[in-house]
Amino acid sequence: MPIETKVLVLNEFRAALPWLEHGFGTRQSVSETVTSAAIRQIHSNLVLSVDQPGVAGDADALVTRKRGLALSVRTADCYPILIADPVTRSIAAIHAGWRGTAERIVQRTIVHMHLAFGTDAADLHAAIGPGIGVCCYEVGAEVALRFGAEGRARIDLAEANRRQLVESGVPAAQIHSIGRCTRCEPELFHSYRRDGGQAGRMTSFIRIAA
Repeated sequence: MPIETKVLVLNEFRAALPWLEHGFGTRQSVSETVTSAAIRQIHSNLVLSVDQPGVAGDADALVTRKRGLALSVRTADCYPILIADPVTRSIAAIHAGWRGTAERIVQRTIVHMHLAFGTDAADLHAAIGPGIGVCCYEVGAEVALRFGAEGRARIDLAEANRRQLVESGVPAAQIHSIGRCTRCEPELFHSYRRDGGQAGRMTSFIRIAA
């Protein structure tokens, strides 16, 4: 199962968790074969625990404590969110589009980690990767209503997920965001909103390396 190298990293996330490897894919990323787990992403709030490589099933988040096993998600405007618990040495990779965000997939993932590993949200560190920014993400009234807005509106998915992390008990100082809009930077990112069916996908990953 390939994951991406030549990726973007969040230095604050890496510095806080030296036992981890992580990366957010770009359109220039080059694939290499490593041990990784993936999912058939269905824009849900479903979370799966995994301990072996391969496609685990239909879901939009993965969690593990398996050393050396990379968790990967693929995006092209949706947000890749990576979570790590330095106490239980557990990790998560989340694919958060508007549906998953509206259905609070980040909070579901933290609950899953608590039940599976005994995770305390106060110990968690989170990294929010590139996705479509509020500058470019205008939605219709039906979707806007899911986020407390009326009529056509611009939705900030990165901020919505950051708030869910904080509401779950993750300290704000332990939440890091790459702050890049996939639609705004065609030379660096794939974007479904910009390119439609021609858009590629970018693979982001997290792995317990030591």
